Amino acid sequence: MSQSFQSDLSEPLGRVTSARRKVLVTGAAGNIGRYFARHAGHKYDMRLMVRELDADAEQLREFGEVVVANLGDLDSMRKVCEGVDTVLHMAGVPDPSATWGELLQGNIVGTYHLMVAAKAAGCRRVVLASSIHAVSGYPADVQVKTSDPVHPGDLYGVTKCFAEALGRYMATQEGMSVLTIRIGAFQPLEAAQHHEYSLPMLDAFISERDMQQLLEKAIDVEGLTFGIFHGLSDNRFKRLDISDTRELLGYQPQDDSVRESPHLRPLQLHEQIASHNVKDRRQESGLREELSKASAAAAG
Repeated sequence: MSQSFQSDLSEPLGRVTSARRKVLVTGAAGNIGRYFARHAGHKYDMRLMVRELDADAEQLREFGEVVVANLGDLDSMRKVCEGVDTVLHMAGVPDPSATWGELLQGNIVGTYHLMVAAKAAGCRRVVLASSIHAVSGYPADVQVKTSDPVHPGDLYGVTKCFAEALGRYMATQEGMSVLTIRIGAFQPLEAAQHHEYSLPMLDAFISERDMQQLLEKAIDVEGLTFGIFHGLSDNRFKRLDISDTRELLGYQPQDDSVRESPHLRPLQLHEQIASHNVKDRRQESGLREELSKASAAAAG
């Protein structure tokens, strides 16, 4: 964990302020951006960035100010970042099968422009959407920690490694606060309950409400200048370790893909799988037996 985050020693770690922040959401018409805008408009003053004013973009107006901008245009990015406290950067090409040519402008050049624009505008923080694909090259039986080296499993993951590296540079060398979140399989809870989709996403699932909570925690927390955090629900089996996310952001996920899966729910895995320690009702404690004997001897 020591290599995956950096704190500001002048600020109490984990402190949260109640100030109403101006938040720019890039990719506001995407799945995560749209859900966030719909559920956080009461808490933040929202500027919602879209590529074009189509029907989906028009529906966002009830949640905040809608602006049209292009990640490839640095000048337009500077303008949309003006007066913003926190940038929630959700825009980009989210396709793990994409070619380098398809990824270059949105995920490399666009992320660079966003970071430069945010720095120039004096934004307090950028929350970057990274991905589980930044570490998907690890064997399937490995639970990845934030302190493990990046290990992308596709070119999309490579671009997310770039975003993480750029975020660390901007935090440590340019004085910004940048928190990156490796997002798992973001889906409605109903998807985890679906026979076709529940097993493939079992160890990577993150529900809508858990994602919402995590993003709000990343925006509000004080005392962190840089961090890499894993974004999954409280799944019984987790591809990514979320200990840092719990400890440093105060994240308390509510959902679990195993409890929702139609394949696994009848097996009652939470109750049946042994924890291999004395908290398991099926395992007795030798120490407690000794204490019981000692107490009995003292009483006698």
